[in-house]
Amino acid sequence: MTKQAKSNLLLVLAALIWGTAFAAQKAGLDYMGPYTFNCLRFLIGACVLVPVIFAMRRTSKIPEDDVSEDKPKKYTFIGGCCSGIVLFFATTLQQVALLYTDAGKAGFVTALYIVLVPILSIFVGKKVTPITFLCVAIAAVGLYLLCAPASGLNITDFNIGDLLLIVSAFLFATHILVIDYFSARSDGVILSCTQFSACGLIGLIPMFLLETPELHGILAGYIPLLFVGVLSCAVAYTLQIIAQKHTEPTTASLIMSTEAVFAVLAGILLLNEILSIRELIGCIVMFAAITLAQIPDPTSIRITHADQAAK
Repeated sequence: MTKQAKSNLLLVLAALIWGTAFAAQKAGLDYMGPYTFNCLRFLIGACVLVPVIFAMRRTSKIPEDDVSEDKPKKYTFIGGCCSGIVLFFATTLQQVALLYTDAGKAGFVTALYIVLVPILSIFVGKKVTPITFLCVAIAAVGLYLLCAPASGLNITDFNIGDLLLIVSAFLFATHILVIDYFSARSDGVILSCTQFSACGLIGLIPMFLLETPELHGILAGYIPLLFVGVLSCAVAYTLQIIAQKHTEPTTASLIMSTEAVFAVLAGILLLNEILSIRELIGCIVMFAAITLAQIPDPTSIRITHADQAAK
């Protein structure tokens, strides 16, 4: 098996983990509040990445105090804090939304960020091709089929969870732009660990102000919590770093976008969720838009999961 084939398999595994994480996030709500779950998952993810950082340093034989002009520590710290703040609001809205909507639907609506990134990049001086606007139009149709109530477009009839996910998708797209700016000036793994730490520490505020964390509930929900904290945050991200060394960015982002499909399958198989025919068609239309958005363009921003998680 070639290195590229092995890398592609690693990316499929990462997408499977990220997609299944939606079901784990939904299951975790049976044991603890959304703010508690969100806070702990990122603190766990940050802790798991610490030994990964030391292992990568030892493997690459980079001294711990080595700081080049291209990757100064201050950019890693500032970038981690900025991306962590955005990631906190994005993932918090996503986790709260899961109180009201299905895990599978959440996966597809969240994946909307892949189409939104090029649009938002206009505000930072990036060029947008006509195909991007076509993708947005197709995604809007899919989003309508997936989320709009049968009674029409009355905003009061929308599922509050779906609305929160749409806002969350915009925040995830913003997070990608923040990562895009700082990643070239920072150490990738340390940047991720820093943002997870910032996200988790900020999460302590709503966890204690809006909820009453109970140890027995946290311990009872350790399986979904560890799955998301260890596998989704730390392991899948590390797999992505390793795999993308031998995979083209377009191929990588296309493979990783299949997390939305895995989210639906995980919701059906693990949570017994059922999507209507209309919602399934909406998923197919949105996936078509997501796939079309992967067409190579030299001016486009490379979309990665340097957050997630994110999910």
